[in-house]
Amino acid sequence: MAEYLKRATLTATADHADVSTAVHALLNEISNGGEAAAIDMARRFDQWTGPVTVSAAALERARALVSDQTKADIHFAHANIRRFAEAQRGTITDMELEILPGLIAGQRQIPVAAAGCYVPGGRYAHIASAMMTITTAKAAGVKHITACSPPSGPNGIPPAILYAMDLCGADVILNMGGVQAVAAMAQGLFGVPRADVLVGPGNQFVAEAKRILFGEVGIDMVAGPTDSFVLADVSANADFVAADLVGQAEHGPNSPVWLVTDDRNLAEDVMARVPRLIADLPALNAQSATAAWRDYAEVVLCVDREEMAQISDQTAPEHLHVQCADLDWWLDRLTTYGSLFLGEETTVAFGDKASGPNHVLPTSGAARYTGGLSVGKFMKTVTWQRASRDAARPLAEATARISRIEGMEGHARTADIRLAKYFPDEEFMLRP
Repeated sequence: MAEYLKRATLTATADHADVSTAVHALLNEISNGGEAAAIDMARRFDQWTGPVTVSAAALERARALVSDQTKADIHFAHANIRRFAEAQRGTITDMELEILPGLIAGQRQIPVAAAGCYVPGGRYAHIASAMMTITTAKAAGVKHITACSPPSGPNGIPPAILYAMDLCGADVILNMGGVQAVAAMAQGLFGVPRADVLVGPGNQFVAEAKRILFGEVGIDMVAGPTDSFVLADVSANADFVAADLVGQAEHGPNSPVWLVTDDRNLAEDVMARVPRLIADLPALNAQSATAAWRDYAEVVLCVDREEMAQISDQTAPEHLHVQCADLDWWLDRLTTYGSLFLGEETTVAFGDKASGPNHVLPTSGAARYTGGLSVGKFMKTVTWQRASRDAARPLAEATARISRIEGMEGHARTADIRLAKYFPDEEFMLRP
């Protein structure tokens, strides 16, 4: 029976009704006012009065401001992300099958025409989010990619983010964040095509705007606060485990982290180390991590690894890091997570920044039913079929009878007329 050595006192929820009301109003404002309304919101919320569309000259200035080492690191991470996304694309294939003699059906994989990639702003410069979203859309074969990010200071989007956006293949970049950016991409403002799919993390207002617009456009997911789950046994390094928990807790004051272990000594050791590691962070980072650890973190002691796996699957974490012996057992056993990290040699931060698999992942338990962002999110699997006249015969007979059982006479008659034309001298039993 699992024992909770530390329980969360809060759950990562927001006042959804208030947020939804506010976002509905903003979306309606832009729907009615178009570009002028979006520009007005940029002035109100981002204090941005510069050009909305990033020019070639602005990109050139950004390139000059990014150090050679940062450029090299961005290229390294982009290459890994691109290789992984292209390999994913290779697994999504067209196919056809002769279901019965003369009846051939198949599927095609078609990229969407336009995508909108949102790159969050705020306290952190989310270079990696630009790479994860734009690179993946490019690998899927999307013809036009619009990227948006909140301007920061008098020069707009930070230079390193602009450099990454341009490198990864954004066709148009907009100095815009928040609901107004989401609406601009969805409605096709500022000369960009209307996005077929909107992707990328953001704050609760961005997430709610995407949720409201879903149906009018496709979205990757409705993201909540990021979360991370560590499974560790007696073989785990307490320094690594503590650092990995703190590293994810600094995302925000409501970012849940969990440690689940079958070793009491490890659990108590980690719980003692975490506050010291948090205290050593820069002040703002420590503020977020302190709140996250105090209010949302849990430490659970289990009787064995099977109970550890059960709690993990029930939680459905966004990031799941296994620091245990027999990693193949865990890989085979675990089923419910956004992205899995096996062994102490990797860490969630590698996946967040540079290793290749996408970091836009399901949060708040959504890993129960979906995975993270992939090339498949930018593609449509569509089907087709054709039939010979001989194949049409049994199809028409079955269709007519099933349609009449359902009460759909019009459907039945579309089958009847084909039998009458193709086999005029024959009689058929077309009623159940």
